[in-house]
Amino acid sequence: MKIDGACHCGGIAYTAEIDPDAVSVCHCTDCQQLTGTAYRVSVLLPRDRFQITKGSPKTYVKTADNGHRRRQMFCPDCGSPVFTTGEDAGAEEIAIRWGTIRQRRDLAPTRQIWCASAAPWLETVAALPGKPGD
Repeated sequence: MKIDGACHCGGIAYTAEIDPDAVSVCHCTDCQQLTGTAYRVSVLLPRDRFQITKGSPKTYVKTADNGHRRRQMFCPDCGSPVFTTGEDAGAEEIAIRWGTIRQRRDLAPTRQIWCASAAPWLETVAALPGKPGD
């Protein structure tokens, strides 16, 4: 599936060819802190299927709980996380942040990782009162 997307301010833009079944949710505490919310949703793909078409992201390198170093790529102006990649052999795969994808409504997660860190209230969210806008 061909997709395109951008950060919130539009300073970083990209195109990619993805497998729509490669969408995952990560509940690790690093993702919770880096997003400021309960979990992160990403689409995994080979690096050669991703191209930045506008701008240059800033990089923050973190070491995950499993010891792997991950390069967090984000917009230097609006701060939106855009994608991440590993180092060495891990650099051949990237994970695009779901919220930056223009076609995101068509991409549902197919797996979850680091579930031991998941917020205990997540399954109750669907039952909360809600409204279509604010």
